[in-house]
Amino acid sequence: MLQLSIFLENAKGRLAEVISLLAELNVNLRALSLADTKDYGVLRIIVDEPEVTTEKLRERKVVVSLTPVWVLKVPDRAGGLAEVLNQLVKKDVVVEYMYAFVEKENQQAQVVLRVQDKAIMEKAMKEINLPLK
Repeated sequence: MLQLSIFLENAKGRLAEVISLLAELNVNLRALSLADTKDYGVLRIIVDEPEVTTEKLRERKVVVSLTPVWVLKVPDRAGGLAEVLNQLVKKDVVVEYMYAFVEKENQQAQVVLRVQDKAIMEKAMKEINLPLK
């Protein structure tokens, strides 16, 4: 799956401005995460049409990139995420960052992962047979 990474200046109202722009473009946010440093933030979002949304944002001069991520279904119960992560660790998968959300329709817990090595993750997914979004 592709995630949009939007780079934002740490300035009053900038996040609201970008979220409002996404609303204006009729983009439904499926999941999001915001990380920041002293000077800027990175808004990571999952949307239905990432390539189309990226182009529309670039036309509006928004700094955005597409990043491959994995979206895994995890058991929606205590310890469910720990089980999944422990399986991945055994297969040498290194997680760079992660965020989670619950899908409304099915009340299904899901986790978005950015991993260090795509090939290792692909091999692990085949061996473990974890459900993907």
